[in-house]
Amino acid sequence: MSDLADLSDQLEENLVELLILGKALILGIIEGVTEFLPISSTGHLIIVGDLLNFNDATGKVFEIVIQLGAILAVCWEYRARLAKVGQGVMIREAAALRFVTNLLIAFLPAAVVGLLFIKVIKAYLFQPLPVALAFILGALVIFWVERRPVPVRIMQVDDMRWTDALKVGCAQIFSLIPGTSRAGATIMGAMFFGTSRQAATEFSFFLAIPTMFAATFYDVFKHWQLLHVQDLATFAVGFAAAFVSAFFAVRALLHYIARNSFSAFAWYRIVFGLLLLVYYRAALFQAFN
Repeated sequence: MSDLADLSDQLEENLVELLILGKALILGIIEGVTEFLPISSTGHLIIVGDLLNFNDATGKVFEIVIQLGAILAVCWEYRARLAKVGQGVMIREAAALRFVTNLLIAFLPAAVVGLLFIKVIKAYLFQPLPVALAFILGALVIFWVERRPVPVRIMQVDDMRWTDALKVGCAQIFSLIPGTSRAGATIMGAMFFGTSRQAATEFSFFLAIPTMFAATFYDVFKHWQLLHVQDLATFAVGFAAAFVSAFFAVRALLHYIARNSFSAFAWYRIVFGLLLLVYYRAALFQAFN
């Protein structure tokens, strides 16, 4: 009887571990797919993490790890370009220095505002209703920018001036609101100020590198005590899933926007936002009855 009980306990423990790995796989894929699309990875992770009951302290650290996997996928996709920029900076090449300067300028506005107001944002906006509303309002912004007649004057990322980078950086501030989408804010911001769809998307990818690395290291510094060896397998699965799915998502997005607008993503945001409102209204009704 003792052996059967031990076997039963072992099977139950293995099942729990498999379920956790399954959750890690799902969340990693969601992070990778949504991080660079204008549909808000944070909003999706908040909702799906809640549905999977994976939103405890470990879940928050897990989100940091899979975010790193997603951004490393962009670094790998653009490794040749980044290596060339690095070499150019070493020899003080004008184009490389301008590229790096533009990224730094675009990075600073959201970084400063985030450091000043992140506690307030997390306290009041990381809630179902604000996230759902941000999804819907973000969709309306996409429709507006796509239909607004703006002459395109920036065809490539290298054509951007520091003033253009600053404007995109200011637009990125809106991405601090969960459900808005960092990619959506930067791409739409760049397009609003006269950047081509292709260049706006690529600059959003490049801007994600310092932005997400900074956010990741900041969160690791704050929550390093929550990192445990026993979670290594879970983190590894989520990291790998985020890396692979982000790699293909970036390529797919570039291929898609070469022939299409972002309007499809706006419709998705509206549907998803409305579903969130219905779901949480039902959840609240059930909780109080």
